Amino acid sequence: MTRTLLPIALAAAAALAGCNQEDHTIESGPADPMANALANAAPVELPPSIAASKIYRCKDNSVVYVDWLSDKKTANFRADRAAAPTQLKAGAEGEAMTAEGYSLTGTAQAPSITLTRPGKGSQTCKA
Repeated sequence: MTRTLLPIALAAAAALAGCNQEDHTIESGPADPMANALANAAPVELPPSIAASKIYRCKDNSVVYVDWLSDKKTANFRADRAAAPTQLKAGAEGEAMTAEGYSLTGTAQAPSITLTRPGKGSQTCKA
């Protein structure tokens, strides 16, 4: 058994000695054309999440729905539960949130808000 192992080991050593000793560069595919643009891109900012959803009854006995967003400068307003929301934004936290004809003053923690909307004027709404 030792007699057969010795020739096999010598043959394996001779085969390995014949290998090319040059450095090899292996590429997995063509270079990514967007790699440079992606590396230099600004970080992605996610949109704010909904921090609170509240239902308010206004002075004119109408019901409105407000989703307060986590950035504390944005709210989604709906006059009907199934309606598409109107996004109201403020320049800074604590200022009135506005959009074309709408104005909303208040916070998610406050028991009431002041709402102005087209055709209805300004009114107080309670949660």
